[in-house]
Amino acid sequence: MKQLLMLLALVAPAFAQDAKPEFKSRPLFNGKDLTGWHGEGYVVEDGAIACTPQGRNLVTDDTFADYILDFEFKLTPGANNGIGIHYPGTGDSAYVGMEVQVLDSTDPKYKDLKPYQFHGSLYTLVPAKQGLLKPVGEWNKERIVVDGPNVRVEVNGEVALRANLDELNKQFPKHEGAKRRGGHLAFLGHGDRVLFRNLNITELPPGANSAGAAGAGFTRIFDGKTLTGWKTEKDGDESWVPINGILKHIGTAKNPSQLWTEKEYGDFTMVFDWRWNGTGPKMQRPIILPDGTEKKGADGKSETVEVQELDSGVYVRGNSKSQVNLWNWPVGSGEVYGYRTDGSQSAEVRAGVTPKEKADHVLGEWNRTLITVKGDRLTVIVNDKKVIDKAQLPGMPAKGKIALQHHGASIDFANIWIRDL
Repeated sequence: MKQLLMLLALVAPAFAQDAKPEFKSRPLFNGKDLTGWHGEGYVVEDGAIACTPQGRNLVTDDTFADYILDFEFKLTPGANNGIGIHYPGTGDSAYVGMEVQVLDSTDPKYKDLKPYQFHGSLYTLVPAKQGLLKPVGEWNKERIVVDGPNVRVEVNGEVALRANLDELNKQFPKHEGAKRRGGHLAFLGHGDRVLFRNLNITELPPGANSAGAAGAGFTRIFDGKTLTGWKTEKDGDESWVPINGILKHIGTAKNPSQLWTEKEYGDFTMVFDWRWNGTGPKMQRPIILPDGTEKKGADGKSETVEVQELDSGVYVRGNSKSQVNLWNWPVGSGEVYGYRTDGSQSAEVRAGVTPKEKADHVLGEWNRTLITVKGDRLTVIVNDKKVIDKAQLPGMPAKGKIALQHHGASIDFANIWIRDL
């Protein structure tokens, strides 16, 4: 762990080297239907999403971490709604996630509300500046910026709220939502008529925790804008999309395949960020013991737990067998499935490629992973925890290309750096 701390002390923020990066936004609502959303009680009227008397939660299918959300909204007298951020998808969104209030703060019936209940506030956490809304019935513009622990809300061009979630965690240790750093977006209706339109999102890379090359011998192998230096296995592969410093894999894209580096590597340390940007089907997956075997029940069958099936990984040295898994299995990311499940390998090898713990952050949040390959030994660190320590991979090629694996799940990569050893 001392070596890890020294390494992280050497690397510098990647995007600090880029002056005024240009970020692109994309629509979060197509203006025609609710594709990309799920929930109840919302309809589309004249290019806007309208909350009906049955309106409760309307949730994005995708998850988001760092982003800029721009939208317009129109209130009716006394209307109450909200914007859920970092919502895990189930539970009370104002507490398991966080709620940015959408409210007709001028209505007399709300005169006795607590400060954190008025428009733009983080419900139960931080009050927002008032007096920024246009008269009821007119369209307002709002921007919500989430950058790591920092949250900013702007109403009609003026800053209404600034908050730091790390500080809020200290003030409100029981608030689960303030601990999260990613999740779904949602409209949180109470049956009042509110309209939303022109929803656009600008996804941002995890800049505060990015790895750079200053003084550490690292080279950036994803430029944040193009696939220069990379090649897909199949022609016409539309699944890998670079935008705003993020390399997005779109699970439903045409002709998906693995994405390979053009260069080969021998001994190296690779540093990258990654996160699941969508959800997966519910499946039963085995509980893996420290020796790499599956835990058995009294009936001799493998014990399982239900998880969202999310699966990707990194092939090292051109070899799918030496794949460092990124997945939502109970065993956690970092496992080398091809060796763990190979009965011809020794017990020591199979135990060595089994993670010591599941160090993954909750779904939707960014993870930081370091992969070091030296000789036939592999070390994997996930979120500052060494989950694989100099595991032996017998027969692994001495040199080869690196691949980001496609396995159907939507995943984001960012800040991909490498250092030859």
